[in-house]
Amino acid sequence: MKLHELRDNPGATKKPKRVGRGPGSGTGKTAGRGIKGQKSRSGVAIKGFEGGQMPLYQRLPKRGFNKPNRKQYAVVNLGLIQKFVDAGKIDAAQPVDEDVLVDCGLVRRKRDGVRVLAKGEISSALSLTVTGASQAAVDAVAKAGGTLTVTKPAKVADATA
Repeated sequence: MKLHELRDNPGATKKPKRVGRGPGSGTGKTAGRGIKGQKSRSGVAIKGFEGGQMPLYQRLPKRGFNKPNRKQYAVVNLGLIQKFVDAGKIDAAQPVDEDVLVDCGLVRRKRDGVRVLAKGEISSALSLTVTGASQAAVDAVAKAGGTLTVTKPAKVADATA
């Protein structure tokens, strides 16, 4: 097969409808827009308009709130940490902090800190230091003979001060 022999599959493309090209085309004269009126003219976009009635999106109550300054943590499960220890990417003898987790590739970036959750099993006695952890994760690490220390996240300078 040569480059000039390439063809699209039959029916894969459709020719665009050419409107306003005479009475024989079926879409001549008014180009399928009907006669007169707002929608026959150019530049009309009445998406949420309901003929003067209060639109649905305004009739329904506003709900919820998105906190603009909420903290976003990088989440790590205990099972994944154990997997990396088994693979030799994390040294169990050394203390493990957030920088170690980033360096070994377990976490892409720290964001506002790293939070450890208790999904999966851990058998290595690790000394973990992270920004956040679930109580179940703290218990699981202690049960394996390690320690999990939770540090306070670094505070951002107060805007009012």
